[in-house]
Amino acid sequence: MPRQIPYIIATEGCERFSFYGMRNILTVFLISTLLTFIPDEAQRTGEAKHVFHTFVIGVYFFPLLGGWLADRFYGKYNTVFWLSLVYCAGHACLAMFEDNINGFYFGLFLIALGSGGIKPLISSFVGDQFDQTNKNKAKLVYDVFYWMINFGSFFASLLMPIFLRDYGPSVAFGIPGILMFIATMVFWFGKKKYSHVPPEPASPDSFMRVARTALLSVGPGESRYGLYVAMLGVAGAVASLAMSFSWGFVISACTAIVMLLAFGGIGTSMQLERARRVHPGHAVDGVRAVLRILIVFALTTPFWSLFDQKASTWVVQAKEMVPPVLTVLGHTFSFVPSQMQALNPIFVMLLIPFNNMVLYPALRRRGIEPSPLRRMTCGIAFSSLAWIVAGTLQVAMDGGTPVSMAWQILPYALLTFAEVLVSATGLEFAYSQAPTSMKGTIMSFWFLGTTIGNLWVLIVNKSVMNEAVIANIASSGFSVMAFQMYFFAAFALLAAIIFGWYATRYQMVDNYRSTAVAKG
Repeated sequence: MPRQIPYIIATEGCERFSFYGMRNILTVFLISTLLTFIPDEAQRTGEAKHVFHTFVIGVYFFPLLGGWLADRFYGKYNTVFWLSLVYCAGHACLAMFEDNINGFYFGLFLIALGSGGIKPLISSFVGDQFDQTNKNKAKLVYDVFYWMINFGSFFASLLMPIFLRDYGPSVAFGIPGILMFIATMVFWFGKKKYSHVPPEPASPDSFMRVARTALLSVGPGESRYGLYVAMLGVAGAVASLAMSFSWGFVISACTAIVMLLAFGGIGTSMQLERARRVHPGHAVDGVRAVLRILIVFALTTPFWSLFDQKASTWVVQAKEMVPPVLTVLGHTFSFVPSQMQALNPIFVMLLIPFNNMVLYPALRRRGIEPSPLRRMTCGIAFSSLAWIVAGTLQVAMDGGTPVSMAWQILPYALLTFAEVLVSATGLEFAYSQAPTSMKGTIMSFWFLGTTIGNLWVLIVNKSVMNEAVIANIASSGFSVMAFQMYFFAAFALLAAIIFGWYATRYQMVDNYRSTAVAKG
């Protein structure tokens, strides 16, 4: 095992404590403190969910910036270090501006920039520490890496709601900031031990230049249907931005990005072979590989729309449940809604070793190879099942039946099993499939899938604010929350079916580097 790995793992554990420590109390803090100027509780809850998912969209959008800076200019280590300092400044703003909405939102922006910027780089930096001689250990390290993420998340989810309740926002948001500073220092201590893959300047055969050549090239008798499709995406993006006054800027901007990526990617693939007239074959093949990877990423976005609502919709649901009371050694403990999120990381820490030591070997003995795409297909399907259970609990509550918060253990267990199959696997898949010159960028596209997943949440939440839509939901016999839960479950199930079909047509490749790189 590379001796520098413990530095990265320890860094990730502290950083994840800091991130989930603030994120998991954010919705409750917004509802109970920062947004109390909104008198109507339903509107305040809706605004809190909107702010939360907008923040998450930012966190998973800025990986595009971090990946680009690292791949083209500064390298992964330097980009991670300096953006980590921005990250620390964001935590400081949250602690200082607990009663100042502008200052607090600025802090959220800095955290989104810092956390998002380093997100694709830490995971791909792990992959850089391996080559063909020890790549077989990479899966184990990615699992340990993901386990450590959830180790930090567990203690943050368990402790920060108590600190918020007993000591106030300054302490509850300040402690994660201290952990982020520790993470930055630990990462710095390992500098001379890391394998550093240098950035590569923009190549005449880069992804964007090959794509541009493919779209603009036309020969005798050739059509330009691919270009027309790409231009349709541009027109759709412009129309989306024009709707920002009614949709809101975040929804409009994210929808514009989706239109550009989707139609631009389709149009490029339609005319890609034309680029061989100008660019070498390996560059064209690399672009085709990236486009195929992006289809996989796109099909995981419904999963992220379900997963990230555990910190918003499920917390709101838990607030209406009966809190469980636990007595230990004569001391009585009452759980608060945000603490239920601690179930997610503890289940991850149990399921990762269970899958690797029990489930996957058992499947292999029966002749079933749990390949990455098979695991991800099953994961998306299990996320749908989790939301069916959550919706059923909501229906019971809407009917007047008191429901204990403990019942959320079941949907959390199902959603966490789905997460292990999709998210932990996706990190490994993204790195192994990405061409060498685009590791950071491809990882950023993987995280962009979470942005789009949260975009679906904003769109659905915006849609149910319409009186006609609310009336139609009421006529179905479901509450708005129960209807949304079943809707998202159906959304994920449809995505699982399409993902499974595409997985049978995807050809895996091996893009681990073949030689060692310099240390220090």
